[in-house]
Amino acid sequence: MADPTTHAATLRRAFDAAIAATHPGAAVRPHLPPLPRGRLLVVGAGKAAAVMAEEVERAYPRDAALAGRVVTRHGQGRPGGRIAVAEAAHPLPDQGGADASERMLALVDAAGPDDHVLVLLSGGGSALLGAPAGLSLDGLREVVAALLRSGADVREMNAVRRRLGLAAGGRLAARAWPAPVTALVVSDVVGDDPADIASGPTVPDPGSDAEALAILDRYGIAAPEARGRLRAGAHAPAPAADDPGWARVRTTVVASSRGALDAAAASLRASGWPAFVLADDVTGEARVAGALHASVARALLAGRGATLPPCAFVSGGETTVTVRGDGRGGRNTEFALGLALALPDGAPVWALAADSDGIDGNGTHAGAIVTPDVWRRVSRATGRAALERNDSLAVFEAAGAVLVTGPTGTNVNDLRVVLVDRRAPR
Repeated sequence: MADPTTHAATLRRAFDAAIAATHPGAAVRPHLPPLPRGRLLVVGAGKAAAVMAEEVERAYPRDAALAGRVVTRHGQGRPGGRIAVAEAAHPLPDQGGADASERMLALVDAAGPDDHVLVLLSGGGSALLGAPAGLSLDGLREVVAALLRSGADVREMNAVRRRLGLAAGGRLAARAWPAPVTALVVSDVVGDDPADIASGPTVPDPGSDAEALAILDRYGIAAPEARGRLRAGAHAPAPAADDPGWARVRTTVVASSRGALDAAAASLRASGWPAFVLADDVTGEARVAGALHASVARALLAGRGATLPPCAFVSGGETTVTVRGDGRGGRNTEFALGLALALPDGAPVWALAADSDGIDGNGTHAGAIVTPDVWRRVSRATGRAALERNDSLAVFEAAGAVLVTGPTGTNVNDLRVVLVDRRAPR
């Protein structure tokens, strides 16, 4: 008979293994540059920025000419030493992030040819580097809030934000001239394109103002101040992709979703579960992605797969939520609810869906766990109604199945783990 306690522990071990495998400390150290003749100036932004900065401080001698400043999300800061750590709001930029990014840019502006600028970037950096370019902070917040509600994916959001951020779209690297720049990036986006991580402060902007306006049109977003700025043309343009100055800039992705998924699958196998990676690039509406994962589980239960139950699979990526209601939750609880609703009552399927940074949406939870008895604790009718008003968190609170991990110190997309057993517990 399947033991639900054992299954829940297996899910959590797989999640923990994924986080450990992509911890920024271990990822950053092999890629750090040697000390320059002048100063090593460290700047950065993202949910993992404080942890990355700690590793940098440990890696260099205490008497090294090292100084810097990074910004991370509220509640994820750590005591700073030579590298000061600020906290700011996420996902909407605030004055704290704007001030922190302007101080970082001032530090970069002061770099000389004997200095080296080290940039530490991770998911969440787009909001945390919140200094707007050519519009007010309120105008930037307005357009970002509308994009978050619209269901736009991260590439579309960042195509807009790259045109509106003072550090985005390569502008930070451009301001470091003539100093060389090394950027170390923890990826939270499908495909690991540095232009889409923290809105690409150290790589050329592949987009245009016209593209950004077309995205706002696609989702019916008014945002008059942002539109006015985009129609007026680029503010503080970054060098073009063929500018020879880019030769002094090196950007490296040091951790990503695939490493997390491989570690989770290895943990499952160590627990006796044959496991495979389904995909590392799952996108689209969270509820739809959840239902598709349920269909994979149903196929495995029916014997239509290369592996027969008991078995497990994992996936990564970043889904979206089109907000139509006024409920609570994030893309991972909405994914989990979509999955649960697409499974028959009592189906012997357990699943975990969580954000790797430990924060799903704006809440304090990481995600949720789906168990075969969820619809004995909460009615399906309640679940369906909650999904329509984007109130997925309430369902898992009622079921006692909210996953709370606290900030993990990393951010490599969402992680889902699904266990398919032979039969559910009685």
